[in-house]
Amino acid sequence: MMEEKRKAKLIGITGGIGSGKSSVARMIQERGYPVFYSDDRAKNIVNEDLILMQNIKNLLGEKAYQDGEYNRKYVADLVFNDSKLLEQLNHLIHPAVALDFENWTNAQDSEFIFKETALLFELGLNKDCFKSLLVTADDNTRIKRVMDRDGKTYREVEKVIEKQMSEREKIKKADFVIYNNSDFDDLAIATNEFLEKLISV
Repeated sequence: MMEEKRKAKLIGITGGIGSGKSSVARMIQERGYPVFYSDDRAKNIVNEDLILMQNIKNLLGEKAYQDGEYNRKYVADLVFNDSKLLEQLNHLIHPAVALDFENWTNAQDSEFIFKETALLFELGLNKDCFKSLLVTADDNTRIKRVMDRDGKTYREVEKVIEKQMSEREKIKKADFVIYNNSDFDDLAIATNEFLEKLISV
């Protein structure tokens, strides 16, 4: 009789822009754990899923794609100040990412699997998780990182942060919190400490 595959424990990794959540996710992956990068997959799926591509064009117009590629800047400009349009777009993209995640999950064989997503709490995805990890940092630290990384102005980054759930609210919801206000070495130490605590839960 074939042994039934045990269900992996899903850990959600989240954090606002410039928090360092992707760095933590990569460190966890380097430790041998499977990590699903929701935001990266979403960027690929909008160029791979033909039905989704057509639905996005129906919602946002033909200009949503330029030379067959998702026109990220055009779409961002359209939805940034239109919460209803953003919600409609998310209703198209999120189910496609959820299906992709389900297929990925079924292919894993690990006690713990990790899902990195910016909207873990906003979309209520933490309800499906065994535990959640928030990576956070002071607003000024996050803003400076994004300015250095993306060449944006202070106010541009501040506007993005203002539209995200507050760090205080996320801290209340998270099972584990990593405060990433220092350097990469300290972040690596904090990530290792988190994994040790998780394994002992």
